[in-house]
Amino acid sequence: MNRRRFLRICAAGVAGLALPAGGAMAGAQAQLYRWRGIALGAGAEIDILHESASEAKRLFSKVEAEIRRLEAIFSLYQPDSELVRLNANGRLSAPSLEMVDLLGLCDRLHAATEGAFDPTIQPLWAYYARQASGDTGEDLATARSRTGFRHVVYGPGEIRFAQKGMSMSFNGVAQGYITDRVTALLAAKGCTNMVVDLGEIVTRGGPDEEPALNAGAHRGWPVTLQPVAERAEAKTRIRLTNAAVASSARLGTTFDQAGRRSHIIDPRTGLPVAGAVDGASVIAPAAALADGLSTAALVLEENRLGRALTDFTATSAFVVRRDGSTGWLRA
Repeated sequence: MNRRRFLRICAAGVAGLALPAGGAMAGAQAQLYRWRGIALGAGAEIDILHESASEAKRLFSKVEAEIRRLEAIFSLYQPDSELVRLNANGRLSAPSLEMVDLLGLCDRLHAATEGAFDPTIQPLWAYYARQASGDTGEDLATARSRTGFRHVVYGPGEIRFAQKGMSMSFNGVAQGYITDRVTALLAAKGCTNMVVDLGEIVTRGGPDEEPALNAGAHRGWPVTLQPVAERAEAKTRIRLTNAAVASSARLGTTFDQAGRRSHIIDPRTGLPVAGAVDGASVIAPAAALADGLSTAALVLEENRLGRALTDFTATSAFVVRRDGSTGWLRA
């Protein structure tokens, strides 16, 4: 029931990574270098153009180490991750700065979406997963009683749950957060034109070799928004630069084999979403913000999503409705 995650950093017309100016091999022809491995439990790939094989290899090592470091904080499956220890014990002493930082964003998203975004839905996930496997276990009302972001107390010294039996999942926001951190790492190493795709996409700069077709034409990386993969007609093509985009689909992953019960749960009712929006792509300054808002978009529906966007600068959403029509919402 995990979303497929795929990481690619490319250049030269598909996606790009600028070469650091004045490098040791300035003037040499750039080559394509590729790394493949595992990121957040699924196959990952990084492609870069670089003048130096050794420098490209060092970049790959740094990116991989950053991904592993952040997985050790946010993973639900690594037995000693910060999140797993918090869920098991109901409290976590001396949490990492990243954990506290992400909880701060979750707090903002929870308030802006009137509770539609809530990382404490893990007991509800567990309830539906047990149902799918034929294990009845506790009932829905009991699972719901163990949720509620208002019961999360967090700060640099400690994170704790004020309600017994609670647990959290960052599946709706950590993917974007890690994408932001990888982007920041590469930017700190001198990369200025790039696309970082870890399921959610961040772009910086743009393909300089592509001239504007006319005065004032928008430059940036070409990105196709198609939140619902099964609907090839319900898509749009945009130019994206210095921004992020994340997408969620109501039936992108389901709890049942028939593919009818969405993996996105309304925290306020405890039920899988079944509204008029089938998918949404959110554009925002950061991938973590776009990730969280795209998750909440399917819970909020269009009118309330539009209100939530106004709480954040430079955000917009492309929605695909169940009847096949599409539309834009802008802050």
